[in-house]
Amino acid sequence: MMHLEPPSVRLLVCGNADRGDDGAALSAVATLLPTLAASLLERLEVRRCGQLRVEDLLDVRPGEVTVVVDAAVGVPPGHVVSLPISGIAATMGTAAPRSSHELPIDQVLSLAGTLRAGGLPSGTFIGIGGRRFGYGRPLSRSVRLAMPGFQQAIATELARLARVAS
Repeated sequence: MMHLEPPSVRLLVCGNADRGDDGAALSAVATLLPTLAASLLERLEVRRCGQLRVEDLLDVRPGEVTVVVDAAVGVPPGHVVSLPISGIAATMGTAAPRSSHELPIDQVLSLAGTLRAGGLPSGTFIGIGGRRFGYGRPLSRSVRLAMPGFQQAIATELARLARVAS
C-alpha cells in the first residue's frame, strides 16, 4: 500500500457557471485538471466554492498553501492577474475576486486572518477580468480568448507552490 502525503496546495475554484464570466474559473479548471501531471495532482486538493467565504480559508492546514481562482473585477475583460492572497485587500479598487457576495472581499480576508491560527494562509489569487455576469449568459469573447493564458497562469502557480515540474 502506497502512503501519500497530505495535499500541499488547496485550489479554491470560485464562481457560478450560470452567470456568464463568473463561471470562468470553473470552466478553466474543468479542462485544466485532466492535463496536469500526476505528481502535481497528488499534491492538490480541489474545492469548489461558489463564492469565497471565511470558512474556505479557516481550515487550511498549517504548511498548506492556497490558490484562489475566480473571475475578477477591477481589471480589463480577459486580463489575467495574479496577486498574493494577503495583498488582495491592500489593492482594493484594483483586482479582486468577483464571486464574493456575502461580505466584501476585504472583510472576508480580515475575518479569516483574525480567526485562523497563524493568520491568512499563504497563497495566490489568480483572476481573469470579466465583462458580463448576468444569469444565463455564456462566457464573453474576451474571457474565451484569454482562457489559455488563464489556465497557464493557474498551472504554473500550482506547480510552483507544490514544488513539482509543470
